[in-house]
Order: sequence, then structure tokens, then C-alpha cells
Amino acid sequence: MLKLKLADDIFNKANESFPQEERYLDNEYSINLPAIYHLKGKARKSWINIINPFRGTLIGGSPGSGKSYFVIRHIITQHIQKGFAMLIYDFKYDDLTRIAYNALLQHAHKYKVKPTQYVINLEQIMHRANPLEPETMLDITDAIDASRTIMLGLNREWIKKQGDFFVESPINFITAIMWFLRKYQDGRFCTLPHVIELAQVDYKELFEVLLQEPEIEVLINPFISAWQNEAYEQLEGQVASAKISLARLSSPQLYYVLSGNDFSLDINNPDEPKIVCLANNPQKSQVNGAVLSLYINRINKLVNQKNRQKCSLIFDEFPTIYFNGIDNLIATARSNKVAVTLAVQDYSQLKKDYGRDQAEVIMNIVGNIICGQVTGDTAKQLSERFGKINQQKESVSINSQDTSVSRSTQLDFAIPASKIAGLSSGEFVGMVADDPTNKISLKVFHNEIQNDHDALKREELAYQPIPSVRNVDHGDVLMVYQQIKDDIRDLVDGVLSKIC
Repeated sequence: MLKLKLADDIFNKANESFPQEERYLDNEYSINLPAIYHLKGKARKSWINIINPFRGTLIGGSPGSGKSYFVIRHIITQHIQKGFAMLIYDFKYDDLTRIAYNALLQHAHKYKVKPTQYVINLEQIMHRANPLEPETMLDITDAIDASRTIMLGLNREWIKKQGDFFVESPINFITAIMWFLRKYQDGRFCTLPHVIELAQVDYKELFEVLLQEPEIEVLINPFISAWQNEAYEQLEGQVASAKISLARLSSPQLYYVLSGNDFSLDINNPDEPKIVCLANNPQKSQVNGAVLSLYINRINKLVNQKNRQKCSLIFDEFPTIYFNGIDNLIATARSNKVAVTLAVQDYSQLKKDYGRDQAEVIMNIVGNIICGQVTGDTAKQLSERFGKINQQKESVSINSQDTSVSRSTQLDFAIPASKIAGLSSGEFVGMVADDPTNKISLKVFHNEIQNDHDALKREELAYQPIPSVRNVDHGDVLMVYQQIKDDIRDLVDGVLSKIC
């Protein structure tokens, strides 16, 4: 008599279960998420322990898979509890900003120096900050970086064409204007609105003005050659693409926010830690995203330094901004205690916005991956990354003379791509990284993160709203807008009068 259980596990769930980390591993930087997994048909408690967030964390998952609710909100609250300075890119303002504000109210006493929260919102004016602070623009390479960030942020298709003549020309043109304003009267007019206005000045006057700064002569030389040789079509092509792109940023509200100076961007300064939230709006994400990318670029330059406070950079919907040098930040910021968290919906989305090469680097350089439901190439890549486990196979052959049963073990994917494509909301797969003092042998996980839904609901109902910072009427905003235009007119007239 043969007792066979061949049809009991039609989806091969038991075979694809494997032991996972059940210890709670905590340190002064860690993120710990409670979870439940299944092993040999039994539910067991486990922990996702990101004990070294400085090696980079990538959170993936299609819309509704639970990235923010199950993972990002806990990274924000736990890092605030542990005294981190923080930068949050809040794509759907004020979802994450509200969580950070209320977590800070509760845990501010745990910091050595109480941090201040600042919100950059380009539509509903909160705080003002100048991403081109003259004190932080130390040499012309800073201007090149800032110029590249703003131009590629406004023209995302240029990212894949870097090095082309008609991509590099407008970047050089804007770099020259930025560096001229940084050097003129010690950076008195070094703001993005002043850059936008100076770029709109007529060629003849503009080149006369820019030639007064020897350091940018090499940058504007191709433009002046084209102008002097009457190659006006080429000149228009070089300059007009920069003018047209920047013209999209010409709005009174944007000028008002970008020309102020409520706080400096060194968010992890131990004497003055900050929690900075950058608010975006899905309806206006392209223009806003370009400006917020500039803030992120400047903050990145300032946080990645030695002897600073531990710092967490969290980017929700990461592909909606252009972050020049994100791979370099993840690779080098570990020793400077900078934890980077990127949330994306899918590898293909990253590839579309950053290009294949950059997307591959981002996917492969992060140490910690937490991923909800994804399909296609992303699921295949992850399945291969998680590796194979020994699985038992049983086959039965019955004929008129004999019945044979064969059992064997073979290596097969621990988490197949089809299983990743069918994950429920709140169910995640992934892999964590360890460090020399805290070794983790069971790094791969496939489990369901446990949120106390009732407690979170009560907590959200008790949240205090983010207070408004300033009462600004439209007249004040227009006055600043007009003042910036007048500043540039006076600057041009003043420089030209000295030449004459």
C-alpha cells in the first residue's frame, strides 16, 4: 500500500520555505521590523534587522504594495528615536512630513541638541532657503554640479545623452552665469532666481558682462566665438535650450522660496541638527522635482563629511527627482554615518528615468533590499539575487507490472520570480547586510511585516497638524519677484557703465 501526498502542496509553498532570522538585533543605528514567516507549514515570528543602514536601503514594490505604510514610516520614526538628522523627500506632501513632525514632538528629548524641522514647499510657502548659498559654493565645480542638476532635472531625456554638444552647451552656459554671480560682490546675488533672470538678458549685454570674470572665460568662449562669427543659428541652439528650460521656473512663488535664507543646508551639523522635508506634488512633479533636485544635490555635498551627526536621507518615489551622484553617495557615505533609503516602484521605472547603466549601479550597490510585489525583470533579478535552496522532489511511476517512487533533492530558487509577482500587500522579500560586529547568517527573508493597525490608526488620529510658518500675502511675493528683476537690471547697467 502506498500513501502518497502529491497533491497536498500544489503551489510548492512548503518546499520554498526556509529558515529566517528570528533574533531581534538592535544597535544605535538599526531599523527593526517585526514579521511572520512560514516554515514547514507553521507560522513563526521573525525580525527584519537592518543593522547597517549606512550600506544603502532600496525599497521596491508596485503601487499599493505597502512601501510607505509598512516600511518607510518605521524608518522615519525609528531613526528620529535614535537621534538622526534627516532629509525627507515627500512626493505626496504631507504624508511623510506629518509622521516626521509628530515623531519629533514625541522624541525630541533624545537628541543632544534639539533639531528644528523645516519644510520647503514651492506651492504653499513654508520656509525659504537658497540652494546656491555663496558660503557653500567653494569653487567652480560646485557651480558645474548645480547647473547639471537643474538642467537635467528639467530635461530628463538629456540624462541619457550626457556628453552631447547640445546637452553640455546649455549646462556650461548656466555654469558660467552661476559662477559669475558667485564672484560678483562676494555672492550678493547668488540665487537661482537671479541666475534665471540673468540668462534672459540680451546676448550682446550678457557676454560683455560675463567676460569681466576671468574664471569663466573658458566656459563662454564657444558662445562668444559663435556670436562673433555670426553663427547665430548655432548660438540660438546652444543658448535657447537653456533659456527655455529655465523659463519654466519663472514664477513669483518659486522666486520667493528660493531667494530666502531661513536655514542653512548643513542638516547634520552637530551644533544645529535639522529635519528637512522637501514637499512635492504629483501634478507638478517635473518642474518642482527639478528645483528639489537642486536642494538635494547641495545637501548631499554638505552632509557627506567627517565628524558630523548621524544622518538619514529618505527619498520616496526616487525616480521623480534627478540625483546626480547617488551611487557615489551610497558608496562613500558609510564611514560618515549617512544612511540612504530609496523607494522605487520598479527597476524599469528607474531605467526609464536614469538610463540603464545608472539604474543597474543603483540596484547593485545597495546592501539592503526590501521588496513588495514586482513583476518582469525586477522579479527575475531579485529571484537570482536571493539564490537557491535544496528542495525535495517526489515522483511516482505506476504501470501494469510495477510501481516506483523516487525521491530526490535539487537546488531551486528560494523565492521564484512568479512568487515575487504574486505577493500580497504587506508581504515582502529581501536581503539585509550585516557588519563585522553583528554577523547575520540568515540574510534572505520572505515574510509578512506586522503592523499594529489599530495602534497606528489611533496614533494618526492624535497627530497634530503641521503649523504654518509665515503669513505671506501675494503683494510680498510679487515685491520680491520684481526686486530680483531690478537687481539684475542694475547689475548689468552697473557692469556695462564701468566698461564704457
